[in-house]
Amino acid sequence: MRANISLSLNFMNFRKRILVAPLNWGLGHATRCIPIINALINQNFEPVIASDGSALKLLQKEFPKLKTIELPSYNIQYSKKASGLKWKLLRNAPHIVKTIKLEYNATQSIIDKYDIKGIISDNRFGVRGNTVPSVFLTHQVQVLSGNTTWISTALHKKIIKKFDECWIPDYSGDINLSGKLGHPITSDINLKYIGPLSRFKKQKYNSEFDVLVLISGPEPQRSLLQEKLLEAFENYDGEVLFVHGLVEKKQLITRKKHITSYNFMTSLDLEKAIQKSKIVVSRSGYTSIMDLAKMKKDCYFIPTPGQFEQEYLANRLKDQHIVPSCNQNEFTLEKLKEIKKFKGLSTFDFDTDYSDLFRLFECE
Repeated sequence: MRANISLSLNFMNFRKRILVAPLNWGLGHATRCIPIINALINQNFEPVIASDGSALKLLQKEFPKLKTIELPSYNIQYSKKASGLKWKLLRNAPHIVKTIKLEYNATQSIIDKYDIKGIISDNRFGVRGNTVPSVFLTHQVQVLSGNTTWISTALHKKIIKKFDECWIPDYSGDINLSGKLGHPITSDINLKYIGPLSRFKKQKYNSEFDVLVLISGPEPQRSLLQEKLLEAFENYDGEVLFVHGLVEKKQLITRKKHITSYNFMTSLDLEKAIQKSKIVVSRSGYTSIMDLAKMKKDCYFIPTPGQFEQEYLANRLKDQHIVPSCNQNEFTLEKLKEIKKFKGLSTFDFDTDYSDLFRLFECE
């Protein structure tokens, strides 16, 4: 018996460790890494998770037995006015550059300390290694920023080229979810389309809620949307479930008349909540689109003001007559009636070949 235990422990010690590091900008980067982390475990790798803030807290709750490491924070915040976001980011550029250098140095220490054999970085520019295979996960090779799109895209591509591969969580063909963000006309980057990523599985549940409101994203826009929608749904004739996207130590549940509120939900609870709701109101973040497409849900999108990527995705789906949307300051309950006139989200059957993807980490 002791020999068997020893063999098992030795086997565990020799599993290859892969560093998975999502950006802490809303929760989307962290949640779309969940299926990748599960796949690594199933393929007999040992994931080590690195991030900061709410993204790290969420993954610690999802994977309490895995090693987690806190990285330097970008401290990305939105401005209250949509027009101010780009200029606020530009003003914070020196801090962002400094943070990239700090997380690069931290990554080299992590590689050495934990014998890391591969890296999957979801939009963390400094999390890469010169001695181990490094992957950059993103749905936007082209970074929209208005009249400076050509600059932001060029800078993004320059960073991506420092990685061995770039994984795009989307379909490669003309019918896709990310549009021109993830499908450049020409590219000299090693792109791999791995199919949409979602932590959810579609199942059948009886409806309990008329509307599910998912609030997420950096402050102050997260709070501004929360305030507006709580006021809008105060006199709604139906059952409403709010998930506020606040990852805290303890899950808090409150009930006021017809509105049930959670500060946050883990994946399993949120999966059930989405399927028990008739419609979903949320931001048009790419991860939300992938999740709701997986569930084939009727939904309404409110893009984050000033975030060109979310505005593009929402307008694209609206123009394709798939999902209705509006600007944050224009939302009213009347607009939910538009959902019936749209086709709704859906995805095609796609099984990501993780064995093929992870072959990169088998190289010595």
